Amino acid sequence: MSLVAAWAAQQAGLDKGFQLANMSSFKSKTPSLPSQAVGASVDRDQAVTSNVTDTISTLRWSPVASYLAASSWDGKVHIYDVANDLTAKGVGVIDAGSPLFTCDWNQDGTIVAGAGAGKKVYLLSAATGQATSFIAHDAPIRSLRFVKVPNAPLDIIVTGSWDKTVRYWDVRNTGSPLATLTCKERVYSMDTADGLLVIATADRHIQLVDLKADPNNFKNSTTNDPLKHQTQVVTAFPDGKGYAVGSIEGRAGIKMFPETSSDKSHSFTFRCHRHEAPAPKGAAKDVTKTVDVWAVNDINFHPVHTSIFATAGSDGCIYFWDRLAHARFYTFPRREGAISASAFSRDGRVFAYAVGYDWAMGYAKNSPTYPLKLMLHPVADEEVKPRKG
Repeated sequence: MSLVAAWAAQQAGLDKGFQLANMSSFKSKTPSLPSQAVGASVDRDQAVTSNVTDTISTLRWSPVASYLAASSWDGKVHIYDVANDLTAKGVGVIDAGSPLFTCDWNQDGTIVAGAGAGKKVYLLSAATGQATSFIAHDAPIRSLRFVKVPNAPLDIIVTGSWDKTVRYWDVRNTGSPLATLTCKERVYSMDTADGLLVIATADRHIQLVDLKADPNNFKNSTTNDPLKHQTQVVTAFPDGKGYAVGSIEGRAGIKMFPETSSDKSHSFTFRCHRHEAPAPKGAAKDVTKTVDVWAVNDINFHPVHTSIFATAGSDGCIYFWDRLAHARFYTFPRREGAISASAFSRDGRVFAYAVGYDWAMGYAKNSPTYPLKLMLHPVADEEVKPRKG
């Protein structure tokens, strides 16, 4: 039975708990916005019709098919089937009853998981429609990822929580964690790729785990985030040889591990989601200019052209960058609200992004009329294919 058919077949039977189918170049120390950036067209972007009623926290594509999962502060993970023409239809929902901060797919695309404020992990089997949950932490779960661990069951979930722990779980037996790692602080973001698990916590700590060597210990020692203010997001390189990090100060950083590169210039920080306000009329030339600084909410690497990555911010802006060329590649027109989450599809042909209030401007700026959207952008070759020379 197909994924959609399995979900549809179970729709009528799930009515409680869970519900189904209802850079000119920038330099390492003092970078500047590059002049070679080109404006991307959003004329063909498609809005997804959905029942999401609050800000989307995480977007994840299935690793094997064109299904998109979106966790939300409305307490649900919505699952969409995205067609080649970017039309999308809802095919499944996990209803947790409390805000969800994260979601992910297992390696063969048969399980969707979500977690958040309720301290539980919620699992939905696409093959059977069966829904389960289990208590995983003593505090809200900020991040969740399926990982590959040698000599371990296929479906291992890693959860990172504000209780300052990261825990490994076998989805076949969730009675107790396989292992628990104690972090320096509360987990704010977490990602994995090719044997690397990178964890960003409060107080700007970055902790690394080598899943191929020893999943039960942090790799080397804890390091500090290269940025100066609170960490917002961390994302592993697709090859696991480094990571990107973004902060609340409109700045991002690239870190390549010394043992994989002798060229330390491949590690750098740069300004991104910042906007200089025009000087008042008649102001002196040397007047201090106002700069609006916005949080970097998400970072994603292209799965094919892996030096290309996207940053999405509270300013409503999306930028594509080339970390090897040290240049900003493409600039999207500024959206009408904050970009809360984003993700490239498994083949890199679609870039999904969510518009919604992210609380960067505090309680007073929130309103029922604030835009709430899930958008699909068809990625053109010139937007992500590295330029020669």
